[in-house]
Amino acid sequence: MGEHHDEGPGLSRGVPRDLESPWSDSVEDVETIICDLDGVVWLEGEPIGGSVAAVRAWRSMGCRVLFVTNNSTLPSADHAARLSAVGIEAAGDVVSSSDAVASLIAVGESVMVLGGPGLVGAVEAAGARVINPDAVEPQVAVDTVVVGLDRRFNYPRLAAAVTALEDGARFVASNDDPYLPTPTGPMPGAGSMVAAVATASGRSPLIAGKPHAPIIATIHERLGPMFDPARAVVVGDRLMTDGVLAARLGCRFALVGDDGSLPSRRGTDDDARDGKTHGDDRAKVVDVDVVDEFIHDPTRVSIWFAADTLHDVMVACRERASD
Repeated sequence: MGEHHDEGPGLSRGVPRDLESPWSDSVEDVETIICDLDGVVWLEGEPIGGSVAAVRAWRSMGCRVLFVTNNSTLPSADHAARLSAVGIEAAGDVVSSSDAVASLIAVGESVMVLGGPGLVGAVEAAGARVINPDAVEPQVAVDTVVVGLDRRFNYPRLAAAVTALEDGARFVASNDDPYLPTPTGPMPGAGSMVAAVATASGRSPLIAGKPHAPIIATIHERLGPMFDPARAVVVGDRLMTDGVLAARLGCRFALVGDDGSLPSRRGTDDDARDGKTHGDDRAKVVDVDVVDEFIHDPTRVSIWFAADTLHDVMVACRERASD
C-alpha cells in the first residue's frame, strides 16, 4: 500500500474547502456522520476538547452519528457504555473491527484468538469455539487464527499461531493499524502483532477492520438501506484508514489532526492561525493505491475538510448549513 502526494499548496487546518465533486457546496444535506473514536472523540476514554458537544450538536441537526473503530479490545457494547459515561449515548451506534471479524466466522468453527475480550466475545457470539493460544490441545484442529491487539503477545503465542497457520488455518486480522494514539504518544497497535504473525508464517491475512470490505459491509448493514453515502461524512485521524474508508464508501472525508501523512500539504502554523489560504481554494487530492483481497483498483482519496478537532468539523458543517 503506497501513497503519492500531489505537488501544490498545502491545506490550512480549520479552513473549509470546496470540492470539484458531485456533492453540494453546502452541507445542509448531511444526514450521517461516521466517526472514529481513538484520537478523534477521546484518548484512552478521556474526551478530546469539544467532542461531546460536537456529537450532541450533530444530533440536534438531525444527523445519525455512527462510531466506527478498529479498537477490538472491548466489545462494541462496552465502547457504547464508555461513550455514555462521558455524555454520548451510543447504544447500537458503535461498529468495531471485532464486529467485522465476527461476520467472517462460521458457526462451529474452532478459532484461535490472539486479542482482547472484545475479539474473544465477538468470535464466541458468532457461534465459534475459541481456542486459547496459551493452551492448545494437540488433537484440536484450528480452522481460523484471528489476530488483533494482544497485550499478552509473546513468543509462545506467536509460535502457536504460526503452527496453526502452517497446518492450514485461515488467517484473519482485526485490522492492520501499526500504532494507536495515547495521551503519551503512539503505542504499538494490532498491525504490529499481525505483521509479526504474517512474517513468521509467510501468510497474508484477511483484514476485517477499516478500511476493508468486511467492516464496510457491517457499516452498510448497521445503517440500513436508506443510507446515502453522498449525504454522509467520515471523520477520522488517519488518511490511510479513515480516508480510504470514506473513498470506498463514497463519502466525504474530514481529517482531524495530522497523522503525519501530509507533511507537505499543510499551511504553516502562522498561516493556520491567520486563517490564510494558499490561492487555489479547492480541496487537494491525495492518490492512494490500495490493493487487497476484495478491491483491486486504486482508491482516490479526497480531503473535504482538515481541522484540529471534531468540534471544528461540526462547526464547519453548522456554518455551511446556515449559509
